[in-house]
Amino acid sequence: MDNHQFKPGTIHYLLLTAACALLFFTACNREPSPAIADTSQSSAGPYRILHIMSYHSPWVWTDDQFAGFKEGLNLTNVEYKVHQMDTFGKDDPQLLKLAGKRARDMIESWKPDLVYTSDDYAQKYVATYYLNSSIPFVFSGVNQDPSEYGFDTANNVTGVLERLHIVETISLLKKTIPKTKLKTIAVILDNNISYEGVLEDMKKKITEFPELDFSIWKTIETFSDFKKTIKDLHGKADALCIIGISQFKDEQGKSVGYTELLRWVAENSKIPDFSFWEDRSSYGILCTVSVSALEQGRVAGKIAQQILAEKKSPKDIPVLATSKGKAIINLRRIKDLGIPYPPAGVLLSSMVIEKYNWEQ
Repeated sequence: MDNHQFKPGTIHYLLLTAACALLFFTACNREPSPAIADTSQSSAGPYRILHIMSYHSPWVWTDDQFAGFKEGLNLTNVEYKVHQMDTFGKDDPQLLKLAGKRARDMIESWKPDLVYTSDDYAQKYVATYYLNSSIPFVFSGVNQDPSEYGFDTANNVTGVLERLHIVETISLLKKTIPKTKLKTIAVILDNNISYEGVLEDMKKKITEFPELDFSIWKTIETFSDFKKTIKDLHGKADALCIIGISQFKDEQGKSVGYTELLRWVAENSKIPDFSFWEDRSSYGILCTVSVSALEQGRVAGKIAQQILAEKKSPKDIPVLATSKGKAIINLRRIKDLGIPYPPAGVLLSSMVIEKYNWEQ
């Protein structure tokens, strides 16, 4: 008999040890049970969000929309890509179509979970190609009626309309300059498609001011025509509503930056002016009740959060419009125009600018 005999219970001990080891190995290497799998965002991996901006960055208008979007979305596990269409100052149809194709190529190659499109060019040249597709789209900064892009019948698109504070701005203008000097208002436009909706909306809203004459509407293509128009309006218009500032060309056919254009106005025009966007105020526009890019982005981000995290369908989320405005008065412009300061109450309820941007 072999001298290495097993003691009683040894075999049972070895078998038990082996079984425990096998169970431990299996537990460490098996896949999670589907019944208890984590379905939270972290287990699903990061959401891929593609932001297609009609214009470019850095620019406060587009940057604020995107900053607001990320704040409103309020999700941490997100991977962003940004595509700049860079259409500001461009009106060549072929260039615009090419900008749209490049943006669509980005969608096809990156395959985002959601596309966030800002301003009108991104809608016309990108979002309209994906109506009723499986990719959800959320927009902001849209001036046109949603039906112009087919959004009203699409089940995968929703967002935030940019509705300007036209009545509030004109009311602020009336408080800012002497009433005896305000009768005729000239409206200056370019051929940016975003302003088509603005023009339509403005013509409806100005009916609330029957005492004012809005008989002068000018659509201009070149910087030289713009300068000539402004000079010719002295003695004919008591105020200028400057809407279009992005599509003007110089003598060589190159785009003129809006900051250069507005500086020229501040240095050469003695006609009080107003507009509807905050980024123009520090470049000489007398007054505005500004639409908020940040607010639009925040609301769009909250909509995207409902789609991604709460699994709501875009068709069940109504299109919203901007509501908050910011009153802004440029005191430096008031001084240059030689008009009295507005009442203290008007100034106290407004953001006040004391220097032009180029004087900072």
